[in-house]
Amino acid sequence: MKKFINITLVLFAALLVFSCRSDDDTIPEDVHEHDEIGKVVLKLTNKADAADVQTVSVISGEAVGHLHLTVGSTYLTELDFQIKHDDHYHSSDEIEEEKDHHFITYAPANADITVLRAANDIVRTDGQKLGLRTEWKINSTQPTGKMNIKLIHGPATVNQNYPSATNQLGQTTGGETDVDITVDAH
Repeated sequence: MKKFINITLVLFAALLVFSCRSDDDTIPEDVHEHDEIGKVVLKLTNKADAADVQTVSVISGEAVGHLHLTVGSTYLTELDFQIKHDDHYHSSDEIEEEKDHHFITYAPANADITVLRAANDIVRTDGQKLGLRTEWKINSTQPTGKMNIKLIHGPATVNQNYPSATNQLGQTTGGETDVDITVDAH
């Protein structure tokens, strides 16, 4: 009989614990909340001629303008990710603030462009450069030349030295694409 009472007490205690549990006790999902990037501004400055500055804006995936690249030139490039508020855009510091959760990759097409992550680029805590500031050396272009730029959120791994340390287009595994833009570059 004593055994029956002990088992009954254990079952009653278990029932009491689980019945008192509310839905608020569940573990919340890790949701990445951020403002949606609506505009990306790509600014190129010719390293040999500071007066040669080109800017292309990409708004909601559509490029406004294109780049006129000179073969043999090197351009200092900067990316500015912007958030829309009401009727205007403003720069977002979120990418720099969450540098360890982001990485930028580059992919030229129909153009031979060597990309190096600049000395003044943002460095993640793993030692990899984010890719906001780069140098593009223009080796050759075609009239159909393009540059694809992706901002990856939450990559599992990043490699700034892909395909090599002298051409740092960048590579990731995993993660989600926050921004995927292509600009004409010829």
